[in-house]
This record gives sequence, structure tokens and C-alpha cells, in this order.
Amino acid sequence: MNKLKEKMTLNPIMTFIILIISTFVVSGILSFIGVGATYSQIDNVGNTVRTFEKVESLFNLDGLRYLFTNTVSNFALFAPLIMLIIVLFGIGIMEKSGFLKTAFTVLTKRFKKNTITFIWVFICIIASVIGDLAYVILIPLSALLWIHGKRNPLLGIVATFAALTCGSGLNVIFTSIDSTLLAQTLIGASIIDSSYVLEPMMFILIKSIGVLICAILVTRITEGLIATKMGKYEFEETLETKEIEIEDIDDLYDKKGISKEEKRGLLLSLLAAFIYIVIFAYNIIPGLPLSGNLLDSSQNFYIDKLFSVDSFFSQGFVFIITLLFVVLGLFYGIGAKTIKNNKDISDNLGHSLDGIGKPITFIFFAATFISLFKYTNIGVVITAYFAEFISTTSFQGLPLVILLFIVGLLTSLVLPSPVIRWSILSGVVVPVAMIAGISPEFAQVIFRFSDVFIGLTPLFAYFIIYLAYMEKYNQEERPFALFRAIKMQLPYSLTVGGILLALLILWYLVGLPIGIEGSAIL
Repeated sequence: MNKLKEKMTLNPIMTFIILIISTFVVSGILSFIGVGATYSQIDNVGNTVRTFEKVESLFNLDGLRYLFTNTVSNFALFAPLIMLIIVLFGIGIMEKSGFLKTAFTVLTKRFKKNTITFIWVFICIIASVIGDLAYVILIPLSALLWIHGKRNPLLGIVATFAALTCGSGLNVIFTSIDSTLLAQTLIGASIIDSSYVLEPMMFILIKSIGVLICAILVTRITEGLIATKMGKYEFEETLETKEIEIEDIDDLYDKKGISKEEKRGLLLSLLAAFIYIVIFAYNIIPGLPLSGNLLDSSQNFYIDKLFSVDSFFSQGFVFIITLLFVVLGLFYGIGAKTIKNNKDISDNLGHSLDGIGKPITFIFFAATFISLFKYTNIGVVITAYFAEFISTTSFQGLPLVILLFIVGLLTSLVLPSPVIRWSILSGVVVPVAMIAGISPEFAQVIFRFSDVFIGLTPLFAYFIIYLAYMEKYNQEERPFALFRAIKMQLPYSLTVGGILLALLILWYLVGLPIGIEGSAIL
């Protein structure tokens, strides 16, 4: 039976090749029959602009030219790949020096596994404030956290990706994405009321409840459902535990604890990291003497000062995080005497890049598929069709709330970027909602809550990081199939999505404020 399953399991690379071929065929057919859609956008001065988008065929000279001339550059510039490689330098030295082993061992020995899962999931949800970088940092780290806790790393990877995707629109901290969406919402609201005002704190109450619900649900699903389906994980034996059964490792650590060298390394690394963080924190605080050097002072909101395209902090954020990891690993190694010379430093920096060939291959085919699908405009056209449908619907009140949520779910599968999606939908959704008595801020909350499905689509660029690490730690003979990875995310997306929709319905019916001066009903 296992051999039959192995033969029937489609390798992720072959799956992406099939998806690429399917994109060629579908785009050719849709372009041939003239499929396209028109949607309304509002420019910065309040004028309505009608935009027509059609499906672009890959089955012609232009499509083939795009494939051959852009595949290499799209791969080289694929953001997940670049960020992953750079971050892995820092993770490598933290892991190889022993910092992660010591830190994670201390954590996992002091807390119950359910508590660790909940705390980690909560951190993942809040980490959306740093944007997409959270995926390339937390997914690799989650595998190591679960390994050092003597648990299956696949479980940590699944839970982390679920928390990051299901919680991407829930953060109580106003993110740079929220800021961009807020500007689009305000432009849409100006069609009905040019004096309407939107503020970042208008969403804080309902989002705080959403964060807590999401963290609880992801933890419960992870420990109550996914963990029971995970098979045994065979941990690599070390010299110390070579003759010890894996069930006895906990007793070994209880007796041994951590050595004086490890404690010294941990304290030295945390002190160095504290000094490093203080220096950078001072440079992102505005208004103090010689402070705020990493901010973009031309922006209004603080989150935009941090993460705008022109801010030094945003441009160097990946390097800032990587350097923090290097500081932690380096000073731990010096204190614990696991790093003795420059050769050790060089070897440690490249440690996490060992065996990365398969993930990079996955990323190449995923980047090609995403690039070609984006070129066809299929996702944009489908989203525009939904926008047109909303503009003609007669739904009011609660049915409209449910419709907007479902549209958000479905369109996220073909157009995962919330900024691009809302730029198409907001010019229709916000005015229609206001006419129906639903506030613009609540319309944006509905849209953000509907992002729970982005973890189910390989069109989401960071899905491939999740898939690649599932395969990296996969110990079965059969490859970890793409659709199997989606299947493992399905309970999270459906459950969290259903509960969040119920929360929206309850909030609308009761008429509670969704934040400071924010309401569901106009």
C-alpha cells in the first residue's frame, strides 16, 4: 500500500509543471473567446475611472517571449528566495553555535507543549506587522523549536503557516498593509461622503478579539487534530544520546540541564542582542536628539515611516534581522566556546544553506507559475467580475455582510495580494456598503478577515516556503505533495473563517463599536 501511495504521489515540481501548462491552455482559451471585465477605481482626486482588463494569452508570440525573457529574472528577483537565503545566514549561525538548542531547550522544559504552541501561534499572528518577512523567519525557526522540544517539526511548520495566513488580517498593530488599504477605503468612502474620516484605531477592538480567537483555534486544531495525524518523527542521534532511546531524552535533559558554558553563552548573546536592539530602536523613534534616522519623515502614519518604500528601515529590514541573528549566534558561540576561530564563523553562517537545493528548485517552478499566472490577468479579471457583481446586487444588511466576506475568500484564492485586490474591490464595495448602512471601516474589516484562505493557494508567494520546509523535514519515502500541504491547512482556514464570519455577524447584529470611534453601522 505504501509503495502504491508513493507511486501515485505527484512530486511538487511536477505539480507546478502541470499548473504552468494548465495556465497556458486556460489563458489561450479565455483570450480566444475574449474574456475580460471592467471595474471602477477612484483616483486621488475623487474621480471614477473605469478600467478594462482582459485575459492575456500565453499561447502566442508575446506570451512565449514573456516566458523565455522573464523566467530567469523573475526567479532571481523572487522576494521569498532572496529573503530566505539572507535570513538563513543568521539562522545558520544561531543553530550551529548552539544558541537555538540552548534557548529552545530552556523554553520547552519550562512550559507545557500546548502553552508553547499557543505562545508561538500568538507571536506568528502579531508578526504580520513585519510583513512577508515573517514567513521566511518563523517557518524555519518553528521546525527547530519543535525539534528541540522533541516533537515532529512538520507540526510546527503547519501551525506556523496557519497562524501567519489565518492571522494576516487580524493584527491589533496597524500594519503598512492596513495603512495602504485605509487610504483606498477612504477614497471609496469619498464617493458617498467626501468628509468621511478614517483612523487606525477604529478597528482595534474587533481585531483584538479576532487575534485571540485565531490563536486559540489554531492551537486547538494543531494539538487536537493535526498532531494526532502526524506520524513518529525519527530524531537524529547525537554523541550524547546515541545509546539512549528517544523516549528517554527528556529524562536526560532533566538530569543534565544546561552547562555553565551554555548559560554563559546565553547571557552574553542576550546582552549583545539587547545593546543591538536599543541602538536600532533609538533610530526608529522620532523626535529625540539624533533619533529617527531610519524613518521616512515624509509619511504621516508611524507604520508608514517605518515600512514605506523610501524608509531606510524598510530597505534594510531583512539585513537588520539577519544581523541580529548573527549577533545572537556569534556571542553565544564566544561565550559557550563553540566558536573558536574565523573558520567556525564561516562554517556556521553557511550551515542552514546545506541541503537547500530542493527548496530552491521548488521556488524556481513556483516563481515561474506565479509569474505566468499574473501575466495572464486571470486573477484580476475574476476579481473584477466579482466587483461588477457586487455593484449590481440588491443585497442589504446581513446578507451583504456575508456576501462581501465570501467574495473576499474566493478572490483571495486567485489574487492573494490584499492591496491589489482591494484596489479593485474598494471602489465598489465601500460605496455599496455605505448605501446599505455599513460603515467603510467595517467593510475593510470584513475584507481583512476574509484573508484566511490565502494559505490554500499556491499563487501565494510564501506558500512555497511552507511547502519546501514540509518536504525538507519529510521522512517518508514519498514526496510531500502540494495538495497534501493544502489539505493540512484546510481545517484551519475553514474553522477560523467560519468563526470570524460568525464574529462579524454578531458584531453587526448587536451594533458594538469595532474600535475607537469605529462602528459597524453608519
